[in-house]
Amino acid sequence: MLKTPQSREFWLLACVALLVIATGIGLRAPWPADEPRFVLVAKQMWESVDWWFPHRGQELYSDKPPLYFWLLGLAYAVVRNWTVAFLLPSLLAALGTLWLTFDLGRRLWGHRAGLWAAAAVLCAFQFVYQAKRAQIDPTVVFFITLGMYGLGRHLLLGPHWRWFWAGCFAAGLGVISKGVGFLALLALLPYAWMRWRGWQGLSEPAPRGAWRWAVGALAFLAAIWLWLGPMLWLALSDGDPTHRAYVDDLLFRQTATRYAESWHHHQPFWYFARVVAVSWLPFSLLLPWLFKPWRDAWRARDARVLWPLATCALVLLFFTLSSGKRDMYILPALPMLALAAAPFLPGLLERRGVRRALFALSLGLGLGLFAAGVVALVGEPRFELQLEAGRGMASGQDSLWWALATMGGAITGAALWLQPRGAVALTATMTVVLWCGWGLAIAPLLDGESSSRDLMREVRAKVGPRVEVGLVVWREQNLLQARGPTVEFGFKRTPVQQWNAAVAWATAAPERRALLVGQVDELEACLERSDAEPLGAANRRAWRLVRPADVPADCRVLR
Repeated sequence: MLKTPQSREFWLLACVALLVIATGIGLRAPWPADEPRFVLVAKQMWESVDWWFPHRGQELYSDKPPLYFWLLGLAYAVVRNWTVAFLLPSLLAALGTLWLTFDLGRRLWGHRAGLWAAAAVLCAFQFVYQAKRAQIDPTVVFFITLGMYGLGRHLLLGPHWRWFWAGCFAAGLGVISKGVGFLALLALLPYAWMRWRGWQGLSEPAPRGAWRWAVGALAFLAAIWLWLGPMLWLALSDGDPTHRAYVDDLLFRQTATRYAESWHHHQPFWYFARVVAVSWLPFSLLLPWLFKPWRDAWRARDARVLWPLATCALVLLFFTLSSGKRDMYILPALPMLALAAAPFLPGLLERRGVRRALFALSLGLGLGLFAAGVVALVGEPRFELQLEAGRGMASGQDSLWWALATMGGAITGAALWLQPRGAVALTATMTVVLWCGWGLAIAPLLDGESSSRDLMREVRAKVGPRVEVGLVVWREQNLLQARGPTVEFGFKRTPVQQWNAAVAWATAAPERRALLVGQVDELEACLERSDAEPLGAANRRAWRLVRPADVPADCRVLR
């Protein structure tokens, strides 16, 4: 298996990828945003054996299709530990994305170019950050990249109809993960134009047969129908109005309406330019040097370069046109951009300017982490006080700052040793130190507060093992980390509605019930006048333990 230099290079990259992405699995619980929600939904699916209609607490959860929740449940079925299982789908999806990027790059331009394309994706900050989180995006990126891979095998290296159909099927699986899996099929648009203009690098002979193209559409729809068909049949036949409402919200409001008239995450038109420039570092440092090779590829009408680049541009355009933007939305474009850069990366990395830029980034990051750690250890700078206050950390806990200083010192030392001539090895070192340090030190140190585990343990310790705890203005991590008997009063209901229902419930059995209440403006006056016990801050919100006797008489029912 390791007999040739090429196989050794591949397995070295694979081991580095596994080390970077997998380190820390099992050492932290789900964190907001999104992670506790998704794990809670999957956990309730597992416990209720209702795999078609996801729930968040007592309410149906219609924001996302269920495929990702099924994958979380499958991971739990294998390892039987949610703390380990919740990160496994992202790990496998990220490794799969890297392999697809490598293999398509290898087939287009050779082994070394494929390796550099995968390495470019791996070193991008946003890719690893998302791969180490239990969000749907790594899974969607995998399905979109698999769709692109299948289409690339057919449109550039084919004809290969089976891979085309597989790519269309993968796009359908992406749709039932997050709705945007169809983005892989945008690659057909630049292909059609390039074929019409007679570009070089397309499959020869040209794929022909209208019925074969139609099978691709059927494969795409078949993947969606694996979920949509049974779900619609159940929702429309069981007579449950909540299931009808779930269908309407999921298929219409959470898709077309959310894209066209987004109600949150509003960002300016140029937002994703900043995301690419910052979140895709250090790969994005190479973009200025890639403009000339891409221009030459345009003049040579080289579809192998411009086809993934054009598809990347279409993905960016698609999300730019919506007013609602989040940084992870454009992550599917990253492997496509790396494939467009792949044939030029070996040469670019030999250039002095490129090596100096990579060296400066690594050295600057190392010095920044080292300085932040040392300053926090010897004094109390504003950023330390803000972090401790926002995360409910006890003053004087220096473990976090020792970790930052150690990581920064290691990166700085590597930079001084390797110098600009070793910038590629330095970038790899920086990536390993940064993400292994995060997984082994920083994340475990922040986990108690970030996951609400410490808060929920404290609540249970104060009320005892048999008292029921009612959650008011709760977040998903509170219910996920709850210990002992716990009740909630709806997630989407207003704070006043939750409070009224909770107070009525608690006063019906005051000796056996208590409330955990998150402080919000609507409840502030009543909480301040009550004898509620402050529990400190968690997830940037103050919490109080309220017993029925603590509630003033005029606060038992709010208007």
